[in-house]
Amino acid sequence: MQLLIDLHRSNFRQGPGGEAETKQALMLAGLDKSRPLKVADIGCGTGASTIQLAKELDAEITAVDFLPEFLEELQTRANEHGVADKITALSCFMDALPFADEEFDVIWSEGAIYNMGFEAGVSAWRRFLKPGGKLIVSEITWLTANRPSELQSHWDAEYPEVEVASAKIAILERHGYIPEGYFYLPTSCWIDNYYRPMQDGFDAFLERNGGSDQAREIIECEKAEIALYEKYREHYSYGVYIAKKI
Repeated sequence: MQLLIDLHRSNFRQGPGGEAETKQALMLAGLDKSRPLKVADIGCGTGASTIQLAKELDAEITAVDFLPEFLEELQTRANEHGVADKITALSCFMDALPFADEEFDVIWSEGAIYNMGFEAGVSAWRRFLKPGGKLIVSEITWLTANRPSELQSHWDAEYPEVEVASAKIAILERHGYIPEGYFYLPTSCWIDNYYRPMQDGFDAFLERNGGSDQAREIIECEKAEIALYEKYREHYSYGVYIAKKI
């Protein structure tokens, strides 16, 4: 775990995403920027989305991650961007959130809900939203109805909840949400914003950790993930789902 933290902590993003895509999600959510909002950013990492939300909205944001090291980095970056007064960091697990019922106008989660499972997450988090509150989450999603067996086998083992967007939308409907928008992340969010910056840090990561076998194993796993995406990028991405609590 400490090696994984070391590899990802200095990166701006800990998963695929982009500023333009966060803006698109905000637009589809139709959030009222003229009034103060209470926002929870769950699985925030080092704060790429948190800081952008703080700049875009008049909001009081609770940034949640189970890794204190990531939250320390977030607070440093929030100070640098002049938005630290709008963000409160909270270290806890996403399946044990200490929030009150109907506390938030918005629950935001980019590339993190898989840690809990999509259906478990959208079901459990619903009670924290005010009536009419907005849920914005990104989730690994099939873009095609049929996939190569190599790709299907990989994700069956890693995260069996990968499904097409229509199945994810049905889950939202089943758990008391009205779907309001959907789009999927383009290749640039994976390659340019996530994988290439991570690759650029491989050598320094190995040097910091004495070229240990464990460090090299982590790098090989990351390289395998990148190769899989580059080979099969037409078949999957992160889908971004925008929904309103009924």
